[in-house]
Parts: sequence; structure tokens; C-alpha cells
Amino acid sequence: MEIRVLRYFIEIAREGNMSRAAQYLHTSQSSLSKQMKELEDELGRKLFTRVSTGIVLTDEGMLLRKRAEDILSMVDKTKAEFDTLGDITGGEVYIGCAESYLISYLAKAVASLKPSYPDLHFHLTSGNTQQVAERLDRGLLDFAVICEPPDLSKYNYIEIPHKDLWGLVVRKDNPLANKENITVEDLADIEVICSEQAIAVDIPRWCGDKADKIRYCGYTNLFYNGSVFVKEGIGGMLTFGGLVHDEELAFIPLYPKLETKLFVIWKKYQVFTPIARILIEELKNQPNFSADEKNAQ
Repeated sequence: MEIRVLRYFIEIAREGNMSRAAQYLHTSQSSLSKQMKELEDELGRKLFTRVSTGIVLTDEGMLLRKRAEDILSMVDKTKAEFDTLGDITGGEVYIGCAESYLISYLAKAVASLKPSYPDLHFHLTSGNTQQVAERLDRGLLDFAVICEPPDLSKYNYIEIPHKDLWGLVVRKDNPLANKENITVEDLADIEVICSEQAIAVDIPRWCGDKADKIRYCGYTNLFYNGSVFVKEGIGGMLTFGGLVHDEELAFIPLYPKLETKLFVIWKKYQVFTPIARILIEELKNQPNFSADEKNAQ
């Protein structure tokens, strides 16, 4: 299975049309069709079904698309790493991030490096801890920022200073917006949006066996998407503070106070590119940055 053929396959899947894909790839349709037929023969599975508007992927084709995207991401990342091994002006860094205002520590570290390393390019992927850790484990990320204590058997880490404060986001015309704090009893008459990770880990830590009193109407792992639903009058959202920058919304802290720490993690024995190592060291040198020196070596 050739990398070039996988790139062709991905382009066909994106276009949904062999002719348009051939045009984009600057090759003939007949040549492209022949290579796809050879790929199907190699795998022993049919990857496409022809329809009036073009082609659609079979179940086997959808599986190959997912695998091919991962393979090509790893190939591109590996090539970028080798291209920049001797490059002291920058390079590519791949980072998975939880959504938090504390990501400002990462942004400040990148900003402080840019004058000396103008060719530093960062690739940010947002997601919950499970999603970004999975990409880290597969080698698609250099490091990740997560909202749970790291698995010390798998990862080295440094701890981001300060903590995220949990609260409820509602429209300002909601009666709860006038409260100083939100208790679990306050949530009894409102529908709630939250991340599935928080429902499993953080919210039970806050309200214990009262967690079943909360009526969840939706799940999101990105604040902005959830905030759009809140603005349309769909209940409230349990989330971190520091993310609300909308005049129509209010953030009210939870009571008792609920806080979450963030950690920068990377795989044990990971070999960094020069620029990724420089960025990790810069993070550790940020003011008030807490590092587990034993694990961060």
C-alpha cells in the first residue's frame, strides 16, 4: 500500500467524484480509477459505490479513510520532524488542548519564542482528555494539555499554575444570573449542558450522590458551541470560568467551590524535535509554572 495511493484515495473520498479528484491531483481519471481498482484488489474489499452524483464510500471505504488519515498525518508529522532536525529557526509542534483560559500559559510561551524562532508553527487540536491522550498515544501529537491528573505510568508532565473554577453559564435574563453562587439545588429546575468527561469525573466530585438531580439536555466538549445553545434559551452550561466573553451571558461560580487543575503531558521516553523541546522548556520557565522536575526530565 503506497502513501501516494492513500493520498489519492483521501482526495477522492473528499471530493466524492473521481473526475474532480483527478483534476485536483493533475492526473487522468482513467489512471486514478486504475489505481483505486488495484487498491481494492490489494485489500480484497470494495471501497466505493457509484451513484448518479459521483461515488460514496462503502463501510470498508470509511474504515480505510479513517486509517489513511491517521497514517498520512503521521507521515507528514515525521517528515516535518526530519526537515527541522537541524533547523534552529523553528519547526512544527503538534499540541492537543483542553478548553481553558489557562491555555494562555501555552500562548505566552509560544509568543515569547516567536522572535527567536520565527518559523515556529503550532497545530492545535481541541478535545477532552480521552480524545487528546488517544492522539498523543498514537504519535500524532508532541504533547497535550489535559484536565485530569496524568497516568504516571505512561506520561511525564508539568503542572500549569492556578486552577480552573467551575460555574454555570446562563443568559443574563435568567433568574439564576443574579445569584452569587450556584448550588446543586439551584439546578433542579433548569436543563443543563455539560461535557461527558465532567459529568463522569468533576460533577460527582462537587455534589456527590446529588448528581442525579441534574437534568442534562446535551453534551459538548467545546465552550463556544455550548454557549450558542445557551444564548438560544436552552438551559445553562456547567463549564470553566474565564471563557465567557459575551454580553448576553453570565457566569456564576458553583458552591461549594469546584476547581480543576491542568497538566501538560507527553509520553515517557518521547524523543522531541528541537523546537518541541524548546517549547517544553519555555513552558517550565513561565512565571509561577509548577513542574514535577523528577517526571519532567
